[in-house]
Amino acid sequence: MTETTETVRGDSGPDLAALVASRVLDVPDFPQPGVLFKDLMPLFADGQVFRDVTDAIIAHHGAGSFDVVAGIEARGFVMAAAIAYATGKGVVPIRKAGKLPREVFAASYALEYGEATLEVHRDAFAAGERVLVVDDVLATGGTAGAALDLVERAGGAIAGFTVLLELGFLGGRERLGHRTVHALLSV
Repeated sequence: MTETTETVRGDSGPDLAALVASRVLDVPDFPQPGVLFKDLMPLFADGQVFRDVTDAIIAHHGAGSFDVVAGIEARGFVMAAAIAYATGKGVVPIRKAGKLPREVFAASYALEYGEATLEVHRDAFAAGERVLVVDDVLATGGTAGAALDLVERAGGAIAGFTVLLELGFLGGRERLGHRTVHALLSV
């Protein structure tokens, strides 16, 4: 796995950051040569760690601060569903292009290794509904920025944005401008 407890940091403190770091595997050259992929599947597979991380996200934001949870495809779905279930809230998927069956808002953006488009149903949120947006990794900020903009275009109000892992060297937090980012682990 990655990081030692002496070098980890995150917006919810070093203990939680170390817990996340202990369940991240580095996969070189995925999805293409030169990219070091941070695999969080070991975190999801460890029931107690998954619960601890989910509980920490809820504690950070407060269950009363949001009405619905939006997860960004694909691993954001896992976190969003867990948070929604634990708080009795609904869950909304923010999907890759062409995966949603009804009328959508779409946003295209650049990735660190290509381009992509995200979509959300036009009727996904009631006007002013408070939305907690979650994803696994914040890299360049393209995916996050597109997702946050889509929530607002669909009538939602951003109640918070959390990622399990922030790749700080790619500058995503800075590219999100005024948006507040809560990252459990920042590397």
